[in-house]
Amino acid sequence: MPSQVLQLGPLVLPWAAVIAFCAWLAGSMAYDRLSVRQGLAVGRHAWALALLAFAAARLGFVLQYLPQYLQAPLSVIDIRDGGWAPAWGLAAAAVGGLVLWWRRSAWRRPVAAGLAAGAAAWLAGTGLWWALQPAAPAGLPPWQGVALDARTVHLPSALGRPVVINLWASWCPPCRREMPVLLRAYEAHRDVLFLWVNQGEAPELAARFAASWRLPATKVVLDTNAQLGNLLGHKALPTTLFYNAQGQLVAVRSGELSEATLAQHLERIRQPDRR
Repeated sequence: MPSQVLQLGPLVLPWAAVIAFCAWLAGSMAYDRLSVRQGLAVGRHAWALALLAFAAARLGFVLQYLPQYLQAPLSVIDIRDGGWAPAWGLAAAAVGGLVLWWRRSAWRRPVAAGLAAGAAAWLAGTGLWWALQPAAPAGLPPWQGVALDARTVHLPSALGRPVVINLWASWCPPCRREMPVLLRAYEAHRDVLFLWVNQGEAPELAARFAASWRLPATKVVLDTNAQLGNLLGHKALPTTLFYNAQGQLVAVRSGELSEATLAQHLERIRQPDRR
């Protein structure tokens, strides 16, 4: 599973957003260049189509998980949860280009060139991103820690059921904000093993925080040296990893989870093996 974020010191950027911006930049440059070459004033189509695609991608995801968003309607505009439907965005941009072509707009060729350049840049960036990533470890990581009830938790022994591993710390604001979301999912999906693995904090601090949130002591695991985060290559907090019952890493979410994005990933790991 490729790393989901680009970490530059304290700055953490999702790779998907970085690639999308680079693709928009490539498309915008192609659009501007061809517009000038045809003697046209540079229009606002690059920005307009980008905003259209952005809104459509968000709308598509919200509609897919509408019950979750209806529980907290304002969360629809909180795009920090990473909920997007890329196919909706691409389709909206393509339709926008087709409308300009149908109306015989003077900018139809520059827009078509920009869309083609942007799509090519996005495909190339995504392919390069996957190609340069190291292979993910097969199965659950060979790591063990001690839970707050003093029992040893050995991750490979969880094979046979879906597993959600949340890497967190008490000083992390988004970690605290997503705790209620994770707790509700834990109560609703007892077939899934949820583990809250504290990263780099003293046991008494982690225990005090867990008690204040009423986290189950059997599921809160201490990792005072942040070994698991280093082993998995995920130092940004919060990070949540989703494994299916076969022990395969299916998804990684670096950043705060919402009800909808958590539901999206849980659907993927709770599906029966179709091999």
